[in-house]
Amino acid sequence: MLNLCANISMLFNELPFLQRYQAAADAGFVGVECLFPYDFSIDEVSRAIRLSGIPQVLINTSAGCWHRGDRGMACDARRRSEFEASVRQALQYVAAMGNPLVHVMAGLVPDGVSLDEAEAVYVNNLRWAAGVAKDAGVCLTMEAINPIDMPNYLLSNQAQVLRLYTVIGASNVGIQFDFFHCQKHEGNALEQFKQLLPHISHIQIAGVPERHEPDTGVLDYAPVFHVIEASGYSGYVGCEYRPKTTTLEGLGWMGAMRVAKRS
Repeated sequence: MLNLCANISMLFNELPFLQRYQAAADAGFVGVECLFPYDFSIDEVSRAIRLSGIPQVLINTSAGCWHRGDRGMACDARRRSEFEASVRQALQYVAAMGNPLVHVMAGLVPDGVSLDEAEAVYVNNLRWAAGVAKDAGVCLTMEAINPIDMPNYLLSNQAQVLRLYTVIGASNVGIQFDFFHCQKHEGNALEQFKQLLPHISHIQIAGVPERHEPDTGVLDYAPVFHVIEASGYSGYVGCEYRPKTTTLEGLGWMGAMRVAKRS
């Protein structure tokens, strides 16, 4: 079976954030991930993890001020000190939460800066961050986000992510492969996954194109799940989608997947 991980920034929004840990455990998920836990103290979040018994798998570095349009700072040379602070903040949370993965938000390409220049800044920043994270036993992840939903985000396609991953060359940096983003922008997500598999540290799923449950939309996840299981991938599969109605009403796809597996 796949190690299904609930993204509690999107799932179980019917409940206050800290109660979503227990809800995810009760629903049968074996891990949780979230975008930004920083509205809550380290003690509050670690207590929710401890009481629920469900492990934290991944968090993001701070995006900056989301409401002002920030989507990370890793590719902006003018914000180096803020970027470093965001990495150190994430690692402080990791020390208590126990998650092995931190997704480093790359950020939008700054006005007046070429893509090549922004990529060079990103590479240097990721190399620095990888050194700091390695001391903490943490793997950093890189993720392509489709430009339809997030225009001007630095990382927009799998070939670019693989190229920069190779240039960074750090043993504790991996690729975060999101089937939703890949299929919506590039298509052929399953074949791209197969090619990138040796470098993948985390997987995320959602229906395409509306980002609802995986059993909605144009991407058939039955062969996706089969390939992931057959590949020997032992990490987590993050369920990062927006429920069409309530979270629990939309979890039928999990039962269907398990029935298909048993048969």
